[in-house]
Amino acid sequence: MDIKYLLKIVFHVFIGALLYYVNVFPRIFFFTVLLYFFINIIVVHKNEKSTTVLKACAYLVGAEVIFRMTGAGIFYESSKYFIIFFILFGMFYDGVSSKAYPYFIFLICLVPSIIVASAYIGLDANLRTNVAFVLSGPVCLGVSALYCYDKKINKRQILDILLYLALPVITLTTYLFIYSPSIKDVVSGTQSNFAASGGFGPNQVSTTLGLGMFVFCVNYFLNSRTLFLKIINVTLFGLMSFRGIVTFSRGGVLTAIMMLFAFLVFVYFRSSKRQKNIIITSFLLLLASSSVIWVVSSNQTSGLIDKRYSNEDKTGKEKKDVSAGRVDLFFGELEGFVEEPFLGVGASGMKERRIETLGKVVATHNELSRLLSEHGIFGVFILLILIFKPLDMRSRNRNNYFFYAFLVFWFATINHSAMRIAAPGFVYALALLNLRNEKRPVHRKRLI
Repeated sequence: MDIKYLLKIVFHVFIGALLYYVNVFPRIFFFTVLLYFFINIIVVHKNEKSTTVLKACAYLVGAEVIFRMTGAGIFYESSKYFIIFFILFGMFYDGVSSKAYPYFIFLICLVPSIIVASAYIGLDANLRTNVAFVLSGPVCLGVSALYCYDKKINKRQILDILLYLALPVITLTTYLFIYSPSIKDVVSGTQSNFAASGGFGPNQVSTTLGLGMFVFCVNYFLNSRTLFLKIINVTLFGLMSFRGIVTFSRGGVLTAIMMLFAFLVFVYFRSSKRQKNIIITSFLLLLASSSVIWVVSSNQTSGLIDKRYSNEDKTGKEKKDVSAGRVDLFFGELEGFVEEPFLGVGASGMKERRIETLGKVVATHNELSRLLSEHGIFGVFILLILIFKPLDMRSRNRNNYFFYAFLVFWFATINHSAMRIAAPGFVYALALLNLRNEKRPVHRKRLI
């Protein structure tokens, strides 16, 4: 187990190096991943079909940012489209729960915004790209939720799915260290840093690294039977934490911390007294490691990261807006809902309005306000389904100890990064899985 785990890690470190140094490799890697999982889904035994589908989707979720960063995909939203494709493929084999119908209603509620958008923008390529950009995330969420709802899965399988999500994050982390090995050379202020983020969007990079932090921290607590595995998992957690912090995008790191808090609180109160003592000891060691990571990050950024998290500029002056303009965008989109409360302004409608009024493209950072402004009353229905359906399921099934952590990730991410990447939608769907305990084999004595 230890050797296989280590080989997977080393392999993905090697992939990260190839992505940076070999120009043609990103596209080769992208198609190899698709082909590998497509064949796997077809040939695997029916009992393992759903788990294999979820592993494929999890891997694409973890790899989405590195695919975008290196131009590996066919187009920008490739990962979301192939996640939807794999999910539909899985539905063909084992269907969906009849109790998941609210998510079908959720998908139907997205349709009116397309009709409204076609009236405002017109039926051209601009409509297609704009609608695809804002609706691919919600559609990915809806389809994933339909498939995952009440699907039975055990602890080993969910940990495997999470590992498949985190392995490409190792590749991303490797790529970042090669792209900008010296943080001191690329940091000059307290704004989000593109150079420290592989030349890509710090928000998306930070969010993905935060997911990796969470997974390897979970492995540290639940899946490290030896000291060697504990060291490996803490090391990976530390490296991802460092690269996440120095992007200067706070959202991903803070979301990871909230996820870990939600997970550990739930596990702690469900544990025996002996297990609680182990959790406390492990947590204190993790806290000590995190303190070292922060000190290193502060040193590498010449103290600028401390100012960033204190909401100060590089001179130490406090910034007026801690949200970096997100609050103004939020209230601006709520005005769109007030003006068009029934059908909304249409998919990508607020973006088009801002182009007309501001003369530049300003994309939303908040999915809640976007749903209300662009979908109107249907956006209200969508939010009610997204919030209350998981809670309804939770009231009847309390076995999924990742439930609150996954919902925290979804809610926090859509409030600082909307649904630019597939991660919040897919992780939301994982919260709907029916996690059950593995049955121990019964050994019977022979009578004769």
